[in-house]
Amino acid sequence: MEYTIVERGSFKVAGVKQQFSTVNNGNLKGIPEMWRTALADGTDDLLFRLNKGQIAGVLGVCVGKSDGIMEYWIATETNTEKLDGLETMEIPGSKWGVFKVHGPMPDAIQDAWKKIFSEWFPSNPYEHAGTPELEVYPKEDAYRQDSYSEIWIPLKAK
Repeated sequence: MEYTIVERGSFKVAGVKQQFSTVNNGNLKGIPEMWRTALADGTDDLLFRLNKGQIAGVLGVCVGKSDGIMEYWIATETNTEKLDGLETMEIPGSKWGVFKVHGPMPDAIQDAWKKIFSEWFPSNPYEHAGTPELEVYPKEDAYRQDSYSEIWIPLKAK
């Protein structure tokens, strides 16, 4: 897996959110549908226009919940005050593992998530820091065979 370790202070994201069940992989079905809706209704374009941060692109923000429920945001890093009714969240500063993902969505990103937790974490001196995770999507067709994206995992030493 190609990755780098970076450190970042806290930053603000703005976007839309939904909750998904992780039971029976409900999130793996629901999140791609949320993205299809965001592409069709213009949310994706709005978020690219609001993108005013160090991370260039639209984000999938994974917020851990309990009892088999997770919160997922389609958002962007921004410092814009006028947010057209979008919700905001502060992402805490962290050390991040930034993993490069190559291939069409949603399969490439879902495969990368599995490898990070089954292969990378067991063989590295880090554990998850317990704060939100990020998927980063540049402004390109994410369904192309050669598309590029990233997964950002907050890390702490074991």
